[in-house]
Parts: sequence; structure tokens; C-alpha cells
Amino acid sequence: MTDRSAPGRLGLDTATTPQTGGPALPQERRLVTEIPGPRSRALLERRTAAVAAGVSVSLPIFVTAAGGGVLVDADGNSLIDFGSGIAVINVGNANPAVASAVAAQAAAFTHTCFMVTPYEGYVAVCEALNRITPGDHEKKSALFNSGAEAVENAVKIARAHTRRQAVVVFDHGYHGRTNLTMALTAKNMPYKHSFGPFAPEVYRAPMSYPYRDTAAGLDPSGAAAAARAISVIDKQVGASNVACVVIEPIQGEGGFIEPAPGFLPAIAEYCRANGIVFVADEIQTGFARTGDRFASDHEGVVPDLITTAKGIAGGLPLAAVTGRAEIMDAPHVGGLGGTYGGNPVACAAALAAIGTMETEDLTSRARVIGETLTGRLRELAQQFPIIGDVRGRGAMVAVELVQPGTSEPHPDAAAAVNRACHAAGLVTLTCGTYGNVLRFLPPLVIGDGLLKEGLDILTDAFATV
Repeated sequence: MTDRSAPGRLGLDTATTPQTGGPALPQERRLVTEIPGPRSRALLERRTAAVAAGVSVSLPIFVTAAGGGVLVDADGNSLIDFGSGIAVINVGNANPAVASAVAAQAAAFTHTCFMVTPYEGYVAVCEALNRITPGDHEKKSALFNSGAEAVENAVKIARAHTRRQAVVVFDHGYHGRTNLTMALTAKNMPYKHSFGPFAPEVYRAPMSYPYRDTAAGLDPSGAAAAARAISVIDKQVGASNVACVVIEPIQGEGGFIEPAPGFLPAIAEYCRANGIVFVADEIQTGFARTGDRFASDHEGVVPDLITTAKGIAGGLPLAAVTGRAEIMDAPHVGGLGGTYGGNPVACAAALAAIGTMETEDLTSRARVIGETLTGRLRELAQQFPIIGDVRGRGAMVAVELVQPGTSEPHPDAAAAVNRACHAAGLVTLTCGTYGNVLRFLPPLVIGDGLLKEGLDILTDAFATV
């Protein structure tokens, strides 16, 4: 008998995924045309004519439906999703609880601007974030639209609280595409090239990068890496000038770099000792993605401020800054906000998504997915010397590709493996400062069968390349 329970529950593949207002989606890979097919190619021509060239595309299929662990395109192909819209669809695309909450809220009202006439949904999301983010201290939150906006507001809040200006970030970090967050971001192309000048008073410290620290002959331990970073901050900036340190507990676009144990706690302690606001950018790592509610939880790090977005609202645009009440209250009245920040429909989606993460215990599911991913990828690393490193936690895992026998980045190989996966019906993504990292971010509701089939496709792609 077909199991039609909630998609991915207990890791069981289901025949279909419920789609509110539409037909159920079979949880299977199905290729009926080449990738992309003729209808997607026709839509791509329209896209080229109508959409600014600066907006890139990784896989030029046009999606018409999605749910569970699959994406269905305009040609009827069903692809396995190892991308989750870049770590957004943690609870699954068109999640029934999210879709139902969105429909109900949209039928009631879609906007008032919280700063004009408030509504309960905004308050309820802030209450939920204050409850689930690390630490049991008194917290407050403010809601925004995007991850970059959240990071920018975290810096504003930290500067208002400390009356200092300097902001410290880390090599390989990514924090957004606004002017300030481009300054915070390390990688030039495609994020910063030709867009300067950038905001001042931004300083960069070395990140703990165990694979490359070892290759460079450095001590890769967390304590040693933290000492190197703190030395740079002290000598080049001065602790008394630093308003905040902004760091991703696991770097996302920079290459899924997981710092060595002890690095984050040491940086957090340095901040506490020097009156610096410690900001954890958990935009890609949050909401069960790494096998904890937030990646900071892994080593018991309690940020002063935490920025969230992506997985917060099941696919709707929403972001937040949550933190110590006395820091969050530092800006003057009217200093925070925005017309659409905390939109009521997005808030309804967030409450449903957070509820789903808790009732479905998606943190545990992320750990199971991670065990499957890392186990198989380590087997591939033994088979293919082009794989220099396997890293990550939970359902946020990556492989770094190098010239065999060296640590020299091999971006061409990453691009080739990525293309081979796409052609075979597996949605994968690349990242990394050197463009040589393949990252895997499956929805936390993906079934075990699809997960293993996706890894089989990846194996074949490596063999082909």
C-alpha cells in the first residue's frame, strides 16, 4: 500500500507529496526530455529578452510545481532537489501547513505596514524567535525582508549600542549584496566587481579553514586559528574601536567552511571581554539545517545578535535580527523598520514553518541526512582523488575539488560535475571563494530513496568527469 503520510516523515519516501490547491507530486525522478527541454528553452528566450543580464541562472529549467524532494519543470521532467532554493525550503516546497497559513492570511489582509498599524503575526514571530534562538537571556527581535537587510540592521544596532564604528568580518565570508553587505563579503566576482566604492570601517580577519590551514602548514586547531584572527583584530583595528564581529558559524557561499572546534567559542569570548557585539549570521545555517536549531548551538555559543532569513518562512521573503534586549533596544524609536518588513503573509508562513520544524523534529532528520551524505561522499573521496575535502554538518554538506595530489583548487571540475548532475536530473549547486566546491542542501523532508538516488547520480557524474 502506498504511504501517503507527510513527505519525508521518518525519512520514508512517499508516493506523492500533498500540494494545497493542486495535484499531488510523485516523489520520483522522471526525465521525459533533455535538460533543459523545449518549453524551458522557449521560456529561457523570453527571460533573456526581458530580464536584466546581471541576474544569473544556474539550471535553466522553468519550474511549474515542487514538493518533498522534487522539482517539476515546464516539460514535465521531475528532478531531485539537492538545493532547496539555497537552503530556503527546509520544510519542503509548498509545505501544506505553510500553504494553508499563507492562504488564510492572504484572505484576511496582505499588508498594513507594521509601523503604521501592527498585527499579531509579527509579534508572534518575534516571540518564537526569542524562544528558539540560542541563550535563555531576555531577547527582542525585529523583522525585515532579506538576509542582507538583516545583517545591515544588525550592524546598525551594534553601532548604536557600542557607539563604535568598526566592523570585523572574515575571509571567505558572504553577507549579502547591498552596499554595506558587499563590503562585508569577501569574494569579488560576482558579488562586488565594478560596484564600489563600498562602505568604510570594515576589516577582515583570517577564518579557521582546517583543510587549507593544514595545506598551508599552519596549525589548524581552533585555538590557533582564533589566536591568528584576534592578533589581526588587535593590531589592525584595535578592540576598543570594534562595534561588532560578524561571522557565519559555517560559511555558506565561501565554501561551506566549518571552523575547527573551539574557534567560534574563542572569538565569542574575545568579544565579551572587549565589549564587542558578537553577531552570528545564521541566514544559511539556521532553522534545523545543520542538525541543530542553529549552527551556534553545536558548541554552545550564545551570540549577542543572530541574523536569520532563508529557512525562516518556507519560501516567503522574511528575515530577522534577534538578540539581547538591551542591545536590540539601543537604536532610537523609528531607527529600525521598513515598509514590508514582517509582512503579515510571510509571518503566517514563518509560524507554520517553525511549527513544522518542531513537530516533525527536522533537526533529527537533518542529522540523518547528514550521515547519509557524508558517509557516501567520504566513500567517493576514497575513489576519486579529485575530492580534497568533505565537510559540513547535518543537511549542509560539501566537497572541495582539487587537482589530484595537490590542494590546488579545481573549479572546472566542479562546474563539469555540476553540469553532469543537472543533465541527469539532479539539482546541485557550486560555491566557494575559488568556485571549486559542490554543496548539497536537500530539503529536510526528502525521502531516503530520493536522497540515495541523488548520490548515485553524483557518483556517476564523478565517474564521467
